[in-house]
Amino acid sequence: MPNIKSVVKDVIRSRQRRDRNNAAKSRMKTFVKKTSLAIRGGDAAEIAASLSATVSVIDRTAKRGIIHKNAASRRKSRLMKRAAAAVKA
Repeated sequence: MPNIKSVVKDVIRSRQRRDRNNAAKSRMKTFVKKTSLAIRGGDAAEIAASLSATVSVIDRTAKRGIIHKNAASRRKSRLMKRAAAAVKA
Protein backbone atom coordinates (compact mmCIF):
# COMPACT_ATOMS: atom_id res chain seq x y z
CA MET A 1 0.00 0.00 0.00
CA PRO A 2 1.40 3.43 -0.88
CA ASN A 3 2.40 5.95 1.79
CA ILE A 4 1.57 9.11 -0.13
CA LYS A 5 -1.93 10.41 0.45
CA SER A 6 -2.67 11.30 -3.18
CA VAL A 7 -1.47 7.92 -4.39
CA VAL A 8 -3.69 6.17 -1.85
CA LYS A 9 -6.63 8.14 -3.29
CA ASP A 10 -5.56 7.21 -6.82
CA VAL A 11 -5.53 3.53 -5.88
CA ILE A 12 -9.03 3.84 -4.43
CA ARG A 13 -10.29 5.64 -7.55
CA SER A 14 -8.76 3.10 -9.89
CA ARG A 15 -10.35 0.23 -7.95
CA GLN A 16 -13.74 1.93 -8.15
CA ARG A 17 -13.32 2.45 -11.90
CA ARG A 18 -12.23 -1.16 -12.36
CA ASP A 19 -15.30 -2.41 -10.49
CA ARG A 20 -17.58 -0.12 -12.51
CA ASN A 21 -15.99 -1.20 -15.79
CA ASN A 22 -16.17 -4.89 -14.91
CA ALA A 23 -19.86 -4.50 -13.99
CA ALA A 24 -20.57 -2.81 -17.33
CA LYS A 25 -18.69 -5.50 -19.28
CA SER A 26 -20.50 -8.23 -17.38
CA ARG A 27 -23.88 -6.60 -18.12
CA MET A 28 -22.98 -6.37 -21.79
CA LYS A 29 -21.95 -10.03 -21.94
CA THR A 30 -25.18 -11.05 -20.18
CA PHE A 31 -27.25 -9.21 -22.79
CA VAL A 32 -25.23 -10.85 -25.58
CA LYS A 33 -25.91 -14.28 -24.07
CA LYS A 34 -29.64 -13.54 -23.80
CA THR A 35 -29.69 -12.49 -27.44
CA SER A 36 -27.81 -15.65 -28.43
CA LEU A 37 -30.41 -17.74 -26.63
CA ALA A 38 -33.19 -15.83 -28.39
CA ILE A 39 -31.47 -16.47 -31.73
CA ARG A 40 -31.32 -20.18 -30.98
CA GLY A 41 -35.00 -20.09 -29.98
CA GLY A 42 -35.95 -18.70 -33.38
CA ASP A 43 -38.85 -16.37 -32.47
CA ALA A 44 -38.44 -13.30 -34.71
CA ALA A 45 -40.17 -10.85 -32.34
CA GLU A 46 -38.09 -12.00 -29.38
CA ILE A 47 -34.90 -11.78 -31.44
CA ALA A 48 -35.70 -8.22 -32.54
CA ALA A 49 -36.47 -7.02 -29.01
CA SER A 50 -33.43 -8.70 -27.50
CA LEU A 51 -31.13 -7.48 -30.27
CA SER A 52 -32.32 -3.90 -29.85
CA ALA A 53 -31.62 -3.93 -26.11
CA THR A 54 -28.23 -5.57 -26.60
CA VAL A 55 -27.11 -3.09 -29.25
CA SER A 56 -28.07 -0.25 -26.91
CA VAL A 57 -26.02 -1.72 -24.06
CA ILE A 58 -23.02 -2.33 -26.34
CA ASP A 59 -23.19 1.25 -27.63
CA ARG A 60 -23.32 2.65 -24.10
CA THR A 61 -20.34 0.53 -23.07
CA ALA A 62 -18.32 1.81 -26.03
CA LYS A 63 -19.41 5.40 -25.48
CA ARG A 64 -18.09 5.29 -21.93
CA GLY A 65 -14.74 3.97 -23.20
CA ILE A 66 -15.00 0.59 -21.51
CA ILE A 67 -14.58 -1.21 -24.83
CA HIS A 68 -13.17 0.18 -28.06
CA LYS A 69 -15.66 1.46 -30.62
CA ASN A 70 -14.40 -1.03 -33.21
CA ALA A 71 -14.87 -3.89 -30.75
CA ALA A 72 -18.43 -2.68 -30.19
CA SER A 73 -19.05 -2.56 -33.93
CA ARG A 74 -17.64 -6.06 -34.36
CA ARG A 75 -19.84 -7.47 -31.59
CA LYS A 76 -22.97 -5.81 -32.99
CA SER A 77 -22.16 -6.92 -36.53
CA ARG A 78 -21.69 -10.54 -35.55
CA LEU A 79 -24.89 -10.57 -33.52
CA MET A 80 -26.92 -8.96 -36.30
CA LYS A 81 -25.49 -11.37 -38.85
CA ARG A 82 -26.52 -14.37 -36.72
CA ALA A 83 -29.94 -12.86 -36.01
CA ALA A 84 -30.59 -12.22 -39.71
CA ALA A 85 -29.63 -15.78 -40.56
CA ALA A 86 -31.92 -17.15 -37.84
CA VAL A 87 -34.89 -15.05 -38.95
CA LYS A 88 -34.31 -16.02 -42.58
CA ALA A 89 -34.19 -19.75 -41.79
